Amino acid sequence: MKKITATGQTVEEAVESALAQLKATRDQVEINIIDEGKKGLLGLFGNRDAVVEVTLKPDPIAVAKEYLQTVITKMGINAYIDVEQDGRIVEFEITGEKMGLLIGKRGQTLNSLQYLTQVVGNHVSDRYLTFLLNPEGYRERRKETLHQLAERLANKALALKKSVKLEPMPSFERKIIHTSLSNNENIETISEGKEPYRYIVIKPIL
Repeated sequence: MKKITATGQTVEEAVESALAQLKATRDQVEINIIDEGKKGLLGLFGNRDAVVEVTLKPDPIAVAKEYLQTVITKMGINAYIDVEQDGRIVEFEITGEKMGLLIGKRGQTLNSLQYLTQVVGNHVSDRYLTFLLNPEGYRERRKETLHQLAERLANKALALKKSVKLEPMPSFERKIIHTSLSNNENIETISEGKEPYRYIVIKPIL
């Protein structure tokens, strides 16, 4: 973390000086007042400047990206990460070679890495952020696959007139299944089990 000590005739002046040097805003730093200063006799004799220590807070997105890049490199994958942010949702668009290795079977490797990236990023964040890893459009393809899976298994549940259990999925994928079948009045979807083995059950309404 970058830290500097600044002085000024007042605490406010010292803080402003520090912010200018760091090229930061108040919400990006932590301020520690070392000395509030002293105004001398008639404002001329015995003056003592205020002293503050200002520390630049770590950027959670930069920290998460650095962690992700390090892991990807250690996996022997040469990739570029582009960042897109929409409010509290941060998406890492990943392009490069060996994306299949990064994704893993049914996205299991990718989902695990996404969870770890989220933990690392939020560890230094003062508000909760959702990190999404999307190697070369995989999430869009996976979403379409889940839509199709939901429709197919809903039809199966209706045909067999019994519940159908899906494999365990992370919460954001379960949400896709729930949303896909939300308008089907003949079907009910329920999440059961405990993380990370929570799964969806598709039940026909008989």
